[in-house]
Amino acid sequence: MASMDRGVKPQQVQQDTAYVPILETVENSFDFENVAKLPLWDEEGNMIPFDHLYKKHKVIVIFIRHFLCFISRDYVEDLAKIPESYLKDANVRLVVIGCAPHKYIKQYKEETKYPFEMYCDIERDVYNTLGMKEIQNCGNGSKHLKHSLIGGLLKSTWKAIKTGDFQGDVKQQGGSFILGPGDQVHFMHRDKADQDHRPINQLLAVAGVQQVSYPKDPRIFDV
Repeated sequence: MASMDRGVKPQQVQQDTAYVPILETVENSFDFENVAKLPLWDEEGNMIPFDHLYKKHKVIVIFIRHFLCFISRDYVEDLAKIPESYLKDANVRLVVIGCAPHKYIKQYKEETKYPFEMYCDIERDVYNTLGMKEIQNCGNGSKHLKHSLIGGLLKSTWKAIKTGDFQGDVKQQGGSFILGPGDQVHFMHRDKADQDHRPINQLLAVAGVQQVSYPKDPRIFDV
């Protein structure tokens, strides 16, 4: 149905078979044993264990920075443009995890128009167990960044002033993982800087999901 695809046209390209998820030396293990039962929280305050995400399904898991990070927000807005039908056809789930209090999830999803699953790791136990970095480093090269750095920082700061809460740890970096079903790792990457998240079409290609074109944003065609 057209409404499910939210106006995003399919990109008629072959899957990126040339892209191989290389696991760096520091990223050569995944701690299933210690991370499986760590808690995540949904927008209603319900707890689920982390392994609920991948036990029976293949899942793309995106860890983002604090909810006021404009770089993460631009990225999530582009994740929101993935047609649901693409994920369903590949039997793949898409999950975003933040480190803010769960009470901010609903507003964040509304503002980014993100329609898929989102949880919070309030104490950052999953972040820490999986080795996500704590470092303030903007970096460069994001294909999904729409704001200027100055404009984005001003917008984030103004929102923090209005809410009185930075909605997460400003030093926390994120990462991306493709897991399951069961204790399988297909891809993992821990962000080294704010803009070091993986291009969305790379993740879709590795997960076996049809890639997406962003017709109003030609920067993203070159993945």
